Amino acid sequence: MAHIHLTCAGAVATITIDRPARFNSLDVTTAQDFRRAGLQCARDAAIRVVVLRGLPGMFCSGVDLKFIRDGDDGGDTGYLAPGAMRGGYGERFKQVLEYIHSTISEIRRAPKPFVAAVDGVAAAGGFGIAMSCDLVLASSRASFEWAYPKTGLTGAESSTFMLPRLIGLRRSMELLLLNPRLGATQAHEYGLITSVHDVDRFDDAVAGVAGQLAAGPPRAFAMAKELLNQAAGIDRLDAHLDREIQELARVADGPEFAEGLAAFFGKRPPVFATNGERRTANDHA
Repeated sequence: MAHIHLTCAGAVATITIDRPARFNSLDVTTAQDFRRAGLQCARDAAIRVVVLRGLPGMFCSGVDLKFIRDGDDGGDTGYLAPGAMRGGYGERFKQVLEYIHSTISEIRRAPKPFVAAVDGVAAAGGFGIAMSCDLVLASSRASFEWAYPKTGLTGAESSTFMLPRLIGLRRSMELLLLNPRLGATQAHEYGLITSVHDVDRFDDAVAGVAGQLAAGPPRAFAMAKELLNQAAGIDRLDAHLDREIQELARVADGPEFAEGLAAFFGKRPPVFATNGERRTANDHA
């Protein structure tokens, strides 16, 4: 697996996203490898706790928009959905999201704790992946951003499901509509994350929590997690993930995402049209 590394130390497994040239974003191949690693960890009884992390100073920025814009780079991924790479943006998003969503579903159903170790930016899909984990540990330089409004998208990777369960409807609407970038301390105050640690002590803190969980009672943890999932309505997660894909794919084939994507690569603010009419920045008064 080129950009997903799986290591084990005793009963603790660590999945690391290692794609710095694309800000730890996921194209279809990386998402496929992410799913493979996630399923292996979730279903291996010898593994008692799983840590998800990125490189130092970087967590994950979600789906790779260069892949969405350009399609397949000549690899052999066409068999995944014949013709999808020749389709629109929505089909390309589906290619990636189906693997990410499958992994998120496995994280929530796994009879063991998953810990997100966020040392850097968790944005868009990276934000959603972190929120789907049982615990989220952040370094003091971590930040969390919904980010989808910047490209005219609706949100996916479980975030529209998990946010109101984590922080309530009012604050969820704040993140969705105003899109603040939250520092680690503010994210902790909101209830998005578990704890914040100094950068130079972050790895030790993650190792300490993972070790504590690995030494805990696995059957009791598994049942307690299942009970909390039931209380939170996690049995509806898979249906919601499907809806997230369908709605995001639909809007991705529309004019708002086309403008958002052009603005993203043009390094300029997007100018979203009224009543479906495209406007340029010069038209915006």
